[in-house]
Amino acid sequence: MLNTQDYLKILVEDIHSTVVATIDRYGHPVTRCIDMMLYDDNGVYFLTAKGKEFYTQLMEQRYISLSAISGKRCISLAGSVENIGREKLDEIFLKNAYMQDIYPGNTRSALEVFRICAAQGNFFDISDPGHVTRGTFAIGKASPETGGYKISGRCNGCGKCLSVCPQNCIDLSRTPAVIDQNRCLHCGNCVPVCPAGAIAKEM
Repeated sequence: MLNTQDYLKILVEDIHSTVVATIDRYGHPVTRCIDMMLYDDNGVYFLTAKGKEFYTQLMEQRYISLSAISGKRCISLAGSVENIGREKLDEIFLKNAYMQDIYPGNTRSALEVFRICAAQGNFFDISDPGHVTRGTFAIGKASPETGGYKISGRCNGCGKCLSVCPQNCIDLSRTPAVIDQNRCLHCGNCVPVCPAGAIAKEM
């Protein structure tokens, strides 16, 4: 089972380039590609130039949502960001050497670092389509998402839910049956076929 630091390693080191969303001055969602540069126990770090509209949006909204995908693995993350100025800037340039060519010498003074400090994350891996895996994690004071389809004590063990489950991830060896949340696609196929009305989506 992966933990938060495992997921952040995948995000920063394996995938690295992400699509980040904020809201523009007209209230519309806007996205751009941003590299995640560094991570530690306090969050995930990226940077941008002070002259960019993205910088203004970050300073005003203090919140982002991002998605990153490589191969058949995807991570999404949404939460609070904080400006930490030039803290970690030298460390970021050392770890991400290509930045030294983009902002050589003292031109890096245009940059400031932001930290994703409290956020909820989701991981999805379909590299083995017959055995999809997923996970949730959190940064800082945020709590991992706990939603998904759950089976209540009204379950009679009939097995109709398993017959329509594309990932075959419902354990009928006990009653009530249990959905493996690390493999569930959240497709909802199981809900309408349950004669006892025992399956519901928790938010």
